[in-house]
Amino acid sequence: MKKVFFSLIAVAIACSTIIVSCSKSNEQDVVNPPGNGGGNGGGGNTCDTVNMKYAADVLPILQSSCYSCHGNGNVSGGVSLGSYASVKTQADNGNLIGVITHAAGYPAMPQGGAKLSDCNINKIKAWIARGAQNN
Repeated sequence: MKKVFFSLIAVAIACSTIIVSCSKSNEQDVVNPPGNGGGNGGGGNTCDTVNMKYAADVLPILQSSCYSCHGNGNVSGGVSLGSYASVKTQADNGNLIGVITHAAGYPAMPQGGAKLSDCNINKIKAWIARGAQNN
């Protein structure tokens, strides 16, 4: 009986040690999973979405990923993202998030290109959540 009891205690201790060590050593991976496209340019896994600003954070994403079809005078599909007002309209009506997240019922954008990184999508979502201000 003692042998079984001590065996069970040993197994319980081993399991709890493994669970605790896994949860702490991989905590950063749970918060920012590897390969989420987040990156901060420094090789880390962080994606800062605090205080997103249109000019500094959102506009560069749109310029690099959307402007070939929806900016600089291009109005593919009747959608222009060439001004803050037009981007705000798409943000307010839900189309911007729908297309970049490839949500059901929306055309996946950028068309024919790779989906935006999770980090860039989260930056745009955070900007919209804060009111999609022209800042």
